[in-house]
Amino acid sequence: MLIRAPIVNQRFPRILGKPFFMRWRKFNGDPIELPILDAVEQAIRRETANGFRLKVCIGTDSQVKGQETEFATVIVFLREGHGGFMFIHNEKTRQQFTIKERMLMEVAKSIEIAYQLCNLFTVYDVDMEVHADINTNPHFKSNDALKEAMGYILGMGFAFKAKPEAFASSSCANKVVN
Repeated sequence: MLIRAPIVNQRFPRILGKPFFMRWRKFNGDPIELPILDAVEQAIRRETANGFRLKVCIGTDSQVKGQETEFATVIVFLREGHGGFMFIHNEKTRQQFTIKERMLMEVAKSIEIAYQLCNLFTVYDVDMEVHADINTNPHFKSNDALKEAMGYILGMGFAFKAKPEAFASSSCANKVVN
């Protein structure tokens, strides 16, 4: 019996059946051609060489549009006292979510990126936070996911921010999906 190994595209390996390649872009729409790890390292080197102290905030927001849910994940670079810039990734799915599932999916997408980049932030001594678009006010539906989201983020060893301090998700990523 002949057993064939699956054909794997070496440039875009598959993880859990999905291509592990994410298209990122700058806020002005210019595509980021490098792998995100390299692009982030390049940005950190450039900004620190220009004398800026950086902080990075990672967040995701989503919007249900008909049968689709669109997610936007952002990596926001803050130059201490001098503004900032961000990298953006969008993806759409037809999968249906409850509000709690959607909030936790947003957090999972942010953590996935934070985890890929955390060693880089350690090497370059860059502070990083993961922002969750979850309301701390129990009168809002998103609050149902607050404990799990906070536990997930803090359990991974990342700094956590929720609304109203979670500007990366509730403002930056929100602007992308709306």
